[in-house]
Amino acid sequence: MRLKSFLSVVLAAVVCGLGFSASVYAEATPETSIIRVNATLQDYSFVKPWEKGAPSPRRGLGALISKNQVLTTAEMVVNATYIELEHPSSGAKVPAKIVARDYEANLALLEPAVSNDRVFEGVVPMERTNAVKAGDSVEVWQIEDNGDGVTTEVEVLRVNVGRYFLSGSNFLVYQIKGSLQARVNSFTLPVIQDGKLAGMLLSYNSKEQTANILPMPIIEAFLADVGDGEYEGFPMLGIGFAQTLDEQLRDFAGLADKDGGIFVRKIAKESSADKGGIKKEDVILSINGYPIDSRGNYTDPTYGKLSFSHIVRGNAKVGDKCTVELIRDGEPMTLEFELSRKDAADYLIDPYMFDRGPRFLILGGLIFQELTSPYLESWGDNWTTRAPFKLVYAAANPEKYEKEGREKLVFLSNVLKTPSTLGYEGVNSVVVTKVNGQAVGSIKELSAVFSKVPEDGIHRIELNDYPNIIYVRDDISRDINKQLLQYGIGQLERLE
Repeated sequence: MRLKSFLSVVLAAVVCGLGFSASVYAEATPETSIIRVNATLQDYSFVKPWEKGAPSPRRGLGALISKNQVLTTAEMVVNATYIELEHPSSGAKVPAKIVARDYEANLALLEPAVSNDRVFEGVVPMERTNAVKAGDSVEVWQIEDNGDGVTTEVEVLRVNVGRYFLSGSNFLVYQIKGSLQARVNSFTLPVIQDGKLAGMLLSYNSKEQTANILPMPIIEAFLADVGDGEYEGFPMLGIGFAQTLDEQLRDFAGLADKDGGIFVRKIAKESSADKGGIKKEDVILSINGYPIDSRGNYTDPTYGKLSFSHIVRGNAKVGDKCTVELIRDGEPMTLEFELSRKDAADYLIDPYMFDRGPRFLILGGLIFQELTSPYLESWGDNWTTRAPFKLVYAAANPEKYEKEGREKLVFLSNVLKTPSTLGYEGVNSVVVTKVNGQAVGSIKELSAVFSKVPEDGIHRIELNDYPNIIYVRDDISRDINKQLLQYGIGQLERLE
């Protein structure tokens, strides 16, 4: 161990013995404030929903932020079947549990599942800093296999709002430039300024030598939310909008004599905007006193021009009041409402799904699922053009199905060739409208309908596309289900 690291460890031990906070006195270094995080991940299949993929290992680094709590990214532990914390030098390990995680903000807080003081021996919590701005230099910390620390100085190019982990989920982000060397535990890396934690590395482009950093303001908001005992997540406004750069649009929206403003194209059902009274074709001029320009930006007092989403997702919390000035039908209006967060499971089409498998049901070879964004994304990077068009369109325009009162959008994803499905083998990717004359709003409802055998023993499944209706015998389908269990399909339904 280097002399500097050795002295830090000795000082930490002395300070702890005196009963003072080690983080005040001990100098943070890669060897004394970082914990290795090891995870085994196993993703669910959305094509064959009864299956899971092969287990895969993931190694990263976390920052010790309290006596035994480690901060890392949610992506580091997504769909994890096992997580452990490892001492950076000695290799002492302990199984870990998740205290809190937020996939939208890509953050997770871990702690030991059982007691093992050796994992934190000589390791001290890090102080944190919010002082980073464009033009500053920061360090990215890594750990060699032998426990030695590696620091790389990089420059903060700009601060803006961008994607973390999930598409459509944008937060404050630092963009940095510098050359980073690959290490075996480099999936998640702490970013440091003046010995204090400033953020977590999200991604790195080796060709351009640029990276995105999840910054401390978002981390602090996450930790404050966790600390109050009930994690609520980051609020969201819940609108889709269009820029108002086009002169004809500005005239139509009543902006001819005004600066800025964004045109509301969509409102997410039960979102903050929906509950607060914002409507389609409204023009938002300002949020919480910040004027919004025609591109959807505002001038942040700390970071300069940023997307207006940061006003809600970075400067506010669930339950805060939000004031919106807008124009509706040519008339100015002011709305005040409470900010909320809509959980992913509360959407008609789940925008993401982790740590649980897709809901599905099989009857005689007919495979039914609830439509989710992960299902569509399973078609690859170009899923918007490769996935079934009608399902892509339904996911982009859920309003029709929401008005019908559906909880979820149930569809026939595929058909296995069995005696019960002869003639239907080519049917797939069609939305279910009714079964036995009853509207179906979820897989759970579908299961309840199938549990009641019609008088003639035949189930009638109505679809929104060809062949429009399918007939299957209940007795034959039940017999086939038993055979499917014997020949490779581990379960016939997942209702939760």
